[in-house]
Amino acid sequence: MAVSNNTIFDDVFRTMIEKMPELVIPLINEVFGTDYPADIPIIQQRNEHQTEDGEIITDSNLCIGNLIYHIECQSTSDSTMIIRMVQYDFSIAMDHAEKRDGKYYMEFPQSCVLYLRGKGEPDFLEMVMVMPDGRKMEYQVPVVHVQAYTKDELFQKKLIFLLPFYIMRYEKNRDQAETDPVFLEGMLKEYADIEEYLEEELLDQDREQVYRDMIELIRRIADYIFADRKKVKERLGDIMGGKVLELETDKLIKIGEEKGIEKGIEKGIEKGIEKGIEKGIEKAQLQSIHNLMASMKWTVKQAMDALGIPEGERHKYMDGLKQK
Repeated sequence: MAVSNNTIFDDVFRTMIEKMPELVIPLINEVFGTDYPADIPIIQQRNEHQTEDGEIITDSNLCIGNLIYHIECQSTSDSTMIIRMVQYDFSIAMDHAEKRDGKYYMEFPQSCVLYLRGKGEPDFLEMVMVMPDGRKMEYQVPVVHVQAYTKDELFQKKLIFLLPFYIMRYEKNRDQAETDPVFLEGMLKEYADIEEYLEEELLDQDREQVYRDMIELIRRIADYIFADRKKVKERLGDIMGGKVLELETDKLIKIGEEKGIEKGIEKGIEKGIEKGIEKGIEKAQLQSIHNLMASMKWTVKQAMDALGIPEGERHKYMDGLKQK
């Protein structure tokens, strides 16, 4: 999952839209008052639009039901945002313009802006468009202030999509997080709650890959925010990466056991079932040790400690490891 730090927030947003678009459904329901089910089909439209001034690229362009939704992710305040939103929405609408009863109809998308920083006004971005005959049309785009949501509100409303950006509320407290143990423990407690929530909502629902991706995106932004705060990064990494490490270790052990036992049983048919199974278990352990050393960059001792191999039995595996 390639994410560059130069555009970290846009990249994380687009990664979620592309890899796990189902997570945006609760956000759309929250902003537009809809009631879409979690499994409603989502069609991703093209984000590149050609204009006379060149190409413009939107952050998202989604078709749900018979409506088009456009969400822009904005990390900093921009007084020209409404102008860009009108331009984006006009381009999207032009893509879907159609002729009915001798007239062309152009339907604008349902749009909103996510502001990742700040909690205050405005609730809407507005522009007044004056038509040639003097009629005035007010164009209005709702604004979502991500930092206005508490952790519990995000949980209650299932706004998993916004969780990677939660750490940004601590941006101005980076020094305090590094030097104040009480403050740091409070922040870590919040992230322990977030990790537990993601386990319940994703991991326990057989959505392991989405869980892994979310953890990675949360860590990417946290590492960016606390780039020069080593202690905070390490502590957050322990909390948000622990379950992923455990999953990977379990998977490697299981693979090693399956391969080793399979080979052992094959030999057991030739030399005796009992001896073959015993040999298979040894091969399983050997395969597990090797896998952990290769993938986790662990030493022999670290791998054997993780597998709980008694000190008195470790010599049995050394020759096999040398051969590997």
